[in-house]
Amino acid sequence: MTSVTAGSSPAAASRPRVGRLDKPHLPLLLTCLALVSIGLVMILSASSIQAYSRFGTSFSYFNRQMVGFGIGLVAMAVMARSDYRKLRPLTRPLLAFNILLLVAVIFPGIGSTRGGSSRWLVFGPVSIQPSEIAKLTLILFAASVLEAKGVRIRDPREFAVPLLPMTGLVALLVIAQPDLGTTIILGGSVLVVLFLAGARLPHVGVLAFGGLVSVVVLAFTRSYRRERVFSFLNPWADPWDTGYQVIQGQIAMGSGGFFGLGLGASRQKWSYVPNAHTDFIYAIIGEELGLAGTLTVLLLFVLLLYLGIRVARQAPDRFGMLLAGGITGVIGMQALINMGAISGLLPITGVPLPLISFGSSSLVLTMASVGVLLSVAKRGKRRKSAPRTSPHQPRPKAKV
Repeated sequence: MTSVTAGSSPAAASRPRVGRLDKPHLPLLLTCLALVSIGLVMILSASSIQAYSRFGTSFSYFNRQMVGFGIGLVAMAVMARSDYRKLRPLTRPLLAFNILLLVAVIFPGIGSTRGGSSRWLVFGPVSIQPSEIAKLTLILFAASVLEAKGVRIRDPREFAVPLLPMTGLVALLVIAQPDLGTTIILGGSVLVVLFLAGARLPHVGVLAFGGLVSVVVLAFTRSYRRERVFSFLNPWADPWDTGYQVIQGQIAMGSGGFFGLGLGASRQKWSYVPNAHTDFIYAIIGEELGLAGTLTVLLLFVLLLYLGIRVARQAPDRFGMLLAGGITGVIGMQALINMGAISGLLPITGVPLPLISFGSSSLVLTMASVGVLLSVAKRGKRRKSAPRTSPHQPRPKAKV
């Protein structure tokens, strides 16, 4: 007879236990919230000077990001509690609607232009960036199409239609804004999903090489892109113009030392580093929190990617695996491109640091994407331990 401890039922005693490590949605949620919390604190610090000079209060950008965080929290909770498999029949309508938004944003009078780019649709106090929505809808579409294709995607003619034409259309609309950084991320996310789906490595390699050639060509078709490439190669050739942003960002990173100047004590945010609270917030983290702060952020992203990969591996079906892998790939690529640009390892592309940089559209969509990861994780495969037996239960005799 199996012994039952006081206060427990026989059913509870026979139920297999699941360890904490078998619930990846909990550390995934905590890691996401940790990154968002760091972002909120650093946005308040990095944007305080500019916000006060423009709006008369140091809390303007922080308050707007808090609103985005509230909406993102709701979106993440809704996606996490919903069954991600219900998104499969919605993939094509969502992508079609997203394409309409991308078309609308490039028309004068409809899209809002900031800094020479038309990337936003403004509805009163609310602004939407359709290219951020495209990061999720394109992954949903790719995962749905490739799951339906099955093993046929080993034939390039099978995975090419309709995935590549639709990816090309979205990429053209985003590059027309213009936004080369997001275009790179969109193309890279599709390649990640293709690789995970089982496409032949030579076919993926050919597509990746073609994408790289396209990026190089696009980088030299606009003067400001050429200047970014040359400033990356030698920023000190023009330290007061094309190389100014790169140099000031590296000064901020280098002046922080190991523990930084202290929270709020940045000197570079006093109009030296452009976009200190958006694209270059990682430089302000390095200046105020030092190497310890930048490594903490880096390790949190590494942990987030590890947990995302684990969710993909434990997904209960092929669609969930492709979806989780694609979302993880997008977050990882965006973080790598941003931190690489701030560190001087990559050219500047204007890509924000996910979950940390200022930008409500980016924050809400990234948190919603993490919500999809949580949905897959909650329904993923669990390692079940064998039910415990009572010490009084006789052991089975070995067969001779």
